[in-house]
Amino acid sequence: MFALIVVLAFSNAFFAQTVTLSGYVRDKASGEELIGANVFLPAVQMGAATNAYGFYSLTLPKGKYKVKFSYIGYEPETMEINLFASKSVNVELRVKSVNLNEVVVEAERGDENVTSTQMGTSEIIPKEIKSIPVFLGEQDILKTIQLMPGVSQAGDGNSGFFVRGGNADQNLILLDEATVYNASHLLGFFSVFNSDAIKNAKLIKGSMPPEYGGRLASVLDINMKEGNMRRFGVNGGIGLISSRLTVEGPIVKDKGSFLISGRRTYADLLLKISNDAELSSSVLYFYDLNLKANYRFSNADRLFLSGYFGRDNFMFKDQFGFDWGNITGTLRWNHLFSDKLFMNTSLIYSDYNYVVKVEDRDELFNITSGIRDLNLKSDFEYFLNSNSALKFGGVLYYHTFIPGVVEAAETSSLNSKEIERKYALEGALYVSHEYKVSPLLKLNYGLRYSNYTVVGPGTVYSFDENENPIDTTVYSSGDIIKSYGGIEPRISAAYLLDETSSVKLAYARNRQYVHLLTTSSSSSPIAIWQPSTSIVQPEIGDQISLGYFKNFNKNAFETSVEIYYKDMQNQIDYKNGADVILNEYVESQLTFGKGRSYGIEFFVKKNVGNLTGWISYTLSRTERTFAEINNGNAYPARQDRTHDVSITLIYQFSKRWTFSANWIYYTGDAATFPSGKYEIDGTTINLFTERNGYRMPDYHRLDLGATWLLKKNENTEMSLTFSLFNAYGRRNAYSISFRENETNPSYTEAVRLALFTYVPSITFNFRF
Repeated sequence: MFALIVVLAFSNAFFAQTVTLSGYVRDKASGEELIGANVFLPAVQMGAATNAYGFYSLTLPKGKYKVKFSYIGYEPETMEINLFASKSVNVELRVKSVNLNEVVVEAERGDENVTSTQMGTSEIIPKEIKSIPVFLGEQDILKTIQLMPGVSQAGDGNSGFFVRGGNADQNLILLDEATVYNASHLLGFFSVFNSDAIKNAKLIKGSMPPEYGGRLASVLDINMKEGNMRRFGVNGGIGLISSRLTVEGPIVKDKGSFLISGRRTYADLLLKISNDAELSSSVLYFYDLNLKANYRFSNADRLFLSGYFGRDNFMFKDQFGFDWGNITGTLRWNHLFSDKLFMNTSLIYSDYNYVVKVEDRDELFNITSGIRDLNLKSDFEYFLNSNSALKFGGVLYYHTFIPGVVEAAETSSLNSKEIERKYALEGALYVSHEYKVSPLLKLNYGLRYSNYTVVGPGTVYSFDENENPIDTTVYSSGDIIKSYGGIEPRISAAYLLDETSSVKLAYARNRQYVHLLTTSSSSSPIAIWQPSTSIVQPEIGDQISLGYFKNFNKNAFETSVEIYYKDMQNQIDYKNGADVILNEYVESQLTFGKGRSYGIEFFVKKNVGNLTGWISYTLSRTERTFAEINNGNAYPARQDRTHDVSITLIYQFSKRWTFSANWIYYTGDAATFPSGKYEIDGTTINLFTERNGYRMPDYHRLDLGATWLLKKNENTEMSLTFSLFNAYGRRNAYSISFRENETNPSYTEAVRLALFTYVPSITFNFRF
């Protein structure tokens, strides 16, 4: 790897007739780098986009050029540059002042969706979606991506999501490169991502570039803001059940900055004033804290330090409860070896755990479970010329799995014990090449090699047909227990049909080495992260997708149609009647099979004008096949949804008022209901036969929102946001249970649990 860096760093000697234009594109007000800003030279029809750290590089013949720098929502900047020697040009763009005419808001939109090789990709900038109706006034990136085609929400108000038929644990969620293992607050009704601290988010559905790996379904890559380098500022919001506050400013002007962003709910404070003794003695809240600092030592070196700390706490009557949370930390070093070679090296820590507490008289115990990672990664970008760029690098994880620890009092029915911890090393090397073959054809292809090794100390069991352990092997610390690995090819191509349309084709193979074992279909924190072992093999997914992309009216309208097919090996499910809680032989309770998902996604988006928004529709099928389930026949996965529709509209009524609406519809989830019942010793027992052979009722909901801008100038902004969740009061089924009819015990009736009907909210937002 070092030899490759040296060769690339000095390769400019071979390009004597060309020079390089490079630099950073930044926000003029804050000094923060802009991700994905466009740098374009009209005379030669060449251009580039800034990378994840705001850096760009273009290699060109010597000459005099007009260069246009642009970014969505910002005033473009055009400058004339004499490029007879390599030159570094840093550019600052000013936020666009939107002039509201009687009919149309003018704006400029790029055509990246047509020209790039990326497929199934959605990019979200929080300030662009601040008018979308939100649950209880909390703007939420995870709720927004659920409105995109191919992405399904896990349930009513839930921040969990499924992508193209994948399980929830098949989504890799990154916050400043650190893995977030549970992205939910309050049992999924909020996400852990405070939008005030988020700079941007990118969702990639399946056909991910080689720098990403470890999951089958998607990558959600989220970057935190760096903080304002020019001035101190405060912003936040006060809502009905939560408030948030962000403070940012320079450490040294134009060299370093910091950001501190906190959020807390106060539902627990409202419970204390209740006349109900059970409610007043209960606890229910969450908090989170985002911290970030950075410093530019020079134009070539910059250091970042960021962290996230979040926790939920629920306790009912001082008797039963649980708390859970994430801690992440990222130390990053950006370095420019030359105007062509960029490096980012990171040391990353991630910790997720939950604690179940029982404090009911004699039953006093805690149960803890979690997963902890420490990883080192290094990524390089080498800009060969304006038509060719290389990415390469590697990553190494050290995983610690904590299946369960019981701390019990002597009077408890449980005994104190600890299920043996498991340890593993996960590593990967990758290389990719983005190459513009011609003005019409662009390729991005590469390879990722991943390896996963289970290491000691540890105990390995084998089981007989009755799930009893029959053999035990004990390994010492550092011993290699089991190793897996393989090549993961990735390729995507875009072919321009004309200036406004293209077709794209992509293929990707992914391996997943860690798995979530949960009996809940919601974002319950009570689940176990299970490593691949000698029994549990890595999941493997192959996806191929084809798409047509077309823009209209100078990119004011974006449209796309994508079809995909995904094959999944070594899928995991529980055997019927499985016992998984605190089971040191949990592998004996699992069964393994295969899955497939296929579908077609339609997307239409309007970017400019008083009325903006999008419509998405997905027609899909998701199946699983296990030899020990459903007599070996294929059955619909829980997340199988034939139809999934979302409509999002935002209307700028005046300078002061913005109105918005969401309408969501999807086919009811596949579910396993009893097909009969029988009686043993006077007890009625439901009989379950076909797995997921029934459907929950179809889901649909309308949300309404309005934003009243009270004051806005360069340094100050105040507004009120009103929202109404489930505006027509649809009683969507959160769950369905079965019970005997009180008047006729021979008759079994279904009971629908609906969590929400009308949920109004109001939030005061401010910035100064």
